[in-house]
Amino acid sequence: MSSSLDTATDNEVVAARPISPRSLLKFLIPSLIGVGMFLVPFSVGDTINIGMGLLADGLKALLGGALPAIAVIVLCLSVLLTTLVKVAKPGWAHEGVFKEMFDVGPLWFGMRILGAAFALMTFFQFGPEFVTASFTGGVMLNDLAPVLLTFFFFAALLLPFLVDFGFMEFIGSLVRKPFRMIFGLPGRSAIDATASWMGSGTVGVLITSQQYEKGYYNRREAAVIATNFSIVSIAFSLLITSFVDLNHMFIPFYFTVVVSGLTAAVVVPRLPPLSRKPDTYYEPVGCQLAEKTTGDMGVLRYSLIQAVARAEKAPGPRDLVRSALLNVADIFLALLPLVMAIGTVALILAEFTPLFTWLSYPMVPVLELLRIPEAQAAAPATLVGFADMFLPAVLATNIESELTRFVIACLSLTQLIYMSEIGALLLKSKIPIKLWELFAIFLLRTAITLPIIAFMAHTFFF
Repeated sequence: MSSSLDTATDNEVVAARPISPRSLLKFLIPSLIGVGMFLVPFSVGDTINIGMGLLADGLKALLGGALPAIAVIVLCLSVLLTTLVKVAKPGWAHEGVFKEMFDVGPLWFGMRILGAAFALMTFFQFGPEFVTASFTGGVMLNDLAPVLLTFFFFAALLLPFLVDFGFMEFIGSLVRKPFRMIFGLPGRSAIDATASWMGSGTVGVLITSQQYEKGYYNRREAAVIATNFSIVSIAFSLLITSFVDLNHMFIPFYFTVVVSGLTAAVVVPRLPPLSRKPDTYYEPVGCQLAEKTTGDMGVLRYSLIQAVARAEKAPGPRDLVRSALLNVADIFLALLPLVMAIGTVALILAEFTPLFTWLSYPMVPVLELLRIPEAQAAAPATLVGFADMFLPAVLATNIESELTRFVIACLSLTQLIYMSEIGALLLKSKIPIKLWELFAIFLLRTAITLPIIAFMAHTFFF
């Protein structure tokens, strides 16, 4: 009873308090910058991109061929600093972010050494061919690492404009009820989904991880959002359709991806392992989200008041810059080695072993039941996406049937969990999720989305 009275009193106080122009501008200006950088798509030539993506592409073009060498230096620096902290125990790493960044356990230290070793072997072309090949270590060092370096550099610097000045609170309050009803999630997770669709799935995971660490998502919500809403971008979808020669089908293709992806986002969180995640918060901060009722206020006014209140508590320029630079350092020195190690191993297993072919044998009768042509050739492509999101498209290029290529391409975008990037990022984050859980979620998403995709493919290709 007292809780309801407290909420009503809080709402009355908030409603009575006027919004000053200064406070409104403190919310609007940074938030509009964040929206412009992350959520507004631009048409550039034949591609669609976002502001942050354009900046990343510009930096990538500027640095060009130097980026793989920069990645090697970063990976070796990660190993050297981690070794220094573990052996010499310098004063600056006794506590705080640097201790957390470099005083890691044996498994993660081993991953950093492995990532640096793979990078050195690939860059200087020595060692086993299965590591240095253009389609294993070469993909990770020459194709993926330059994208991650440039993309995450600007993502870490610009993300505070989107999450620290009230925009999450504004959208979260507006769509709180439908998101709770449909997905069982806070409304602010709509930002994660939109950032993924317009920009990159990795940005969505980055936002989710930061929101979890700040106490705005509980364990279940963070795990659900990261594994169900971190959809690959429209730009990458265009790349996939071009690669499998389906540009003329892009609209039905992306419509199929959205429908099947949203269906999986409704169903998968209600099944184990995600349904068994506890509704508890990250211990160092606890719950920081109090979703109160709007009382007599309109939803729009309430959302605006919540946003302005958050903006007033936003960190100053010095703290923002420090936090952004620490995020960049953490991504470069802690995440990149993990991506290089796990991604290379996954690609080696996919390219040099029959593992995914063996695992895909049960998929042949399933594809035949769904009337998918060339089921035998298509089966490995339905599971190899767990290693890397681009591998299914690579396998699909050898398939003659347009319908089958359509199904494989759509499925590769709705499975979401691929170890060369999203999987590595999730394992590195503080979101409580294990490797076997990622594989289970991958299989669940495959089982749920494949029949929907097949049905829609037969409809479009009738």
